[in-house]
Amino acid sequence: MAENKNEKIKQISKSSLKTMRKTRKRHVMREKARIVKYGTRGFSRNIWLSTAATVVMAFTLIVLFVTVVASVILTSTAEMMKDKIDITIYLKPGTSAETLAELTETIQEDSNIKSVVTSTSEEEYAKFLNDNAESEEIINALDEEMTALMIKKMQSTMRIKVYNVDNLDSIKDLVATEEIFVKNIDKEKAPTYDVNQVEIATITSWARIARTGGIMLGAVFLVVSVLIIFSTIRMAIFSRREEIYMMKLVGADKNFIRGPFLIEAEICGIIAGVVAATVSYFGFEFLAPKLSSYGINIDSIVEVMHSNKLILVYLVFILAGVIIGRVSARLAVSKYLNKA
Repeated sequence: MAENKNEKIKQISKSSLKTMRKTRKRHVMREKARIVKYGTRGFSRNIWLSTAATVVMAFTLIVLFVTVVASVILTSTAEMMKDKIDITIYLKPGTSAETLAELTETIQEDSNIKSVVTSTSEEEYAKFLNDNAESEEIINALDEEMTALMIKKMQSTMRIKVYNVDNLDSIKDLVATEEIFVKNIDKEKAPTYDVNQVEIATITSWARIARTGGIMLGAVFLVVSVLIIFSTIRMAIFSRREEIYMMKLVGADKNFIRGPFLIEAEICGIIAGVVAATVSYFGFEFLAPKLSSYGINIDSIVEVMHSNKLILVYLVFILAGVIIGRVSARLAVSKYLNKA
């Protein structure tokens, strides 16, 4: 009898626990639904303040986006220019193809050499004709005597691409000291070691300035948006102080009181994220052709904007907006709850 009684008690206890768990889940879901409802109502109730907070937050996110994009495209442009750079070493006119082959073999011993292309005086003259094929005056002026004179005076060339344009010391030393180069190098025309270095340095500097300046500007607007959301939530709390007081009297916990204000701020963040991402997308689409026309490398950004990765961009904007809003609201509500 005692065993049967204990078994019944266990079954009743298990049944009660299941019922309690179900009831608790329903209670939690109902509480969360109310928090969302009150938060949404609070957002629409303070629509002007909410709009102001959303606009400032959206502008902050746009500034941060512009900072990232400017830094990426300027850095990519500098790298693209480095890849296109070739160093031209001018050799004496009439340098033979065999000598050029020896020179190529010698300079390729340097680990920084990526590729070497050589050209004899005759091949350089052929390139000159090809480049000026549309100029009838030049073509008509080139009789046999002039052709022979130009080939005789035209330097042979060696065009080099390197892995690292910022470290050419070993190549300079090799060209200046290796006997075969000393014999054949043209003394009248120096190698083009430093061509485009100033432009690359300028673009790299602008990339650094864009990154630093953008971060500083973004930080300023981030602080402003946090302060505006903080003030918005504080005003909302002040206007609902009696309602909050009544909630406390009936036993509402801090999470239930805090929840609607967090939802209100998160709604601001979501809207700001969507607006900022949309403005950034269309703004970039408008500026992209102009940037490309100036030789700025925007391929990496275009790849993101014109693929499924655009969804990730929107999600990042929204997540950033939600985090900014939630942190701001939490600071404002916690300050009030600690005082209360």
